[in-house]
Amino acid sequence: MTELPLAALDRIIRKSSGLRVSESASKELGLFLETEGEKISRTAAEFAKHAGRKTIIDADIKLAVKK
Repeated sequence: MTELPLAALDRIIRKSSGLRVSESASKELGLFLETEGEKISRTAAEFAKHAGRKTIIDADIKLAVKK
């Protein structure tokens, strides 16, 4: 089960498609976003550690997404 609210995931899909959205579609998007978010977060943490910081900043996230 995803930690992201299903209503928010539903809105994302409806806003981009204009179509109705099943609960299972919202859950599937949530699982994907969490998986990708975890990968990006781990990479961003590596960038922060390499820079000698204990805090992940927006630039770390942007670099991790580009990688």
